[in-house]
Amino acid sequence: MTDKLTNAQIAWRAAQDIADEAYVNLGIGFPEMVAKFQPPGRQAIFHTENGVLNFGEAPPAGEEDWDLINAGKKAVTLKPGAAFFHHADSFAMVRGGHLDVAILGAYEVAENGDLANWSTGPKGIPAVGGAMDLVHGAKRVAVITDHVTKDGKPKLVKHCSLPLTGVGCVTRIYTSLAVIDIENQRFVLREKLPGMSLDDLQAVTGAELVIDGPIGDLIVPEL
Repeated sequence: MTDKLTNAQIAWRAAQDIADEAYVNLGIGFPEMVAKFQPPGRQAIFHTENGVLNFGEAPPAGEEDWDLINAGKKAVTLKPGAAFFHHADSFAMVRGGHLDVAILGAYEVAENGDLANWSTGPKGIPAVGGAMDLVHGAKRVAVITDHVTKDGKPKLVKHCSLPLTGVGCVTRIYTSLAVIDIENQRFVLREKLPGMSLDDLQAVTGAELVIDGPIGDLIVPEL
């Protein structure tokens, strides 16, 4: 298979689509990396489920305040105007439609926009957590993920086989090989690695890739 993007490069590409002053929630783990790559002149306002709005970068090693963490239990800093609030108020923001975008990881995404990003397996995330609120509360839901599993099976599929986080909720997927929109319950290809053929990309995708307009080259910096 053609060389694929690194996690950092996938996160960089997703960050380019976040509008200035957008209210954004980043899923625990890989999606948190998106915060590092905001384009010059743009500044998102990051929200975390445990009750902080407008937090900043991780502090230098040794300078952490462990009373100040995000939902992934990682130390953060505060930006001017940051706010703290009760966990219940945080979820009221989510459920009330006050987030512009949520960016999450995935085990599987179906062509109709269904998302599975937790599992009951021995190595899985043991519960769905706040993701089930985020996928239906945020105005836009994007996924960042490798295009295939570690054993080469498609993560973009016709129907999810794992427990669902949300139904018909995903609108855009940033993978290690492509950028794909979900429109009218179909995978619509928007960008792909320039060195990869359509046939090769389709071969590692578990549902039909629809071509609806020009396909851009997925070009990212070395990171």
